[in-house]
Order: sequence, then C-alpha cells, then structure tokens
Amino acid sequence: ASLSQPGKPLAKERWAGVIDSVGSHTLANACAATKANGAVAACGLAQGMDFPATVAPFILRGITLYGINSVTQPKQQRIEAWDQLASLCKPDQLMTIAKEISLGESIQCAENLIEGKVRGRVIVDVNR
Repeated sequence: ASLSQPGKPLAKERWAGVIDSVGSHTLANACAATKANGAVAACGLAQGMDFPATVAPFILRGITLYGINSVTQPKQQRIEAWDQLASLCKPDQLMTIAKEISLGESIQCAENLIEGKVRGRVIVDVNR
C-alpha cells in the first residue's frame, strides 16, 4: 500500500523517526507506522493540510509529532540549524541518497517518479 493513500489507524512499526514534508495521508501513515516512543517531524504540506489520523499511535505507542516552522524562524536560528546539519551530513554522504541528472533527462525522470520508480532525491543540473 502506498503511504499517500488512506491507511489504518495503527500500522506495523517501521521507523524510529520520520521527517515528513508531504502532510495529509502520508503524515498520518508515517505516524501510524512509527515505533514506540518514536518521533515524527512535520515540515510540509504538499499533499494537504488535513491530518486524517487517530490518536492511537500517540496513546498506544507514545510517539511525538513535532511541527517544524521553517517559514518565520529568525535568521540566527536558521544559520545555527544549517550549521548543525552541515556538521552532521557531508555532501558525499548526501549523494548516497541523491542522483544527479541533466535537464534533458528530467521528463523521463518525472515519468519514473509518477510510476513510483524513483527513490531518494533527484538533482537537476541545468548546466549538464
């Protein structure tokens, strides 16, 4: 089953932590599949602003849902967050979950994305 489709109130435990940038059913399913005492950070709403979930994972598994406000944070807090991220994740490590393509490859990549064949991140280098 797809994470973006309606799911069960409580699913098989899969993750200790989740960063969700999609919202809606994807966020609800992420919460439903988070392991006991796990955490979910919600930082986007591309799929929707609704939250079609139950309190089951919060009460029965003790998960925590964090809302990430990336819009109105003071500049200094943004700098500190990016500095901390840079110290934890080096560019060569990021490339293990990313693929770089040319602009000419983007149409085929978009079709693959819609078909669910793309994993990780895709970087389009317009200079390639």
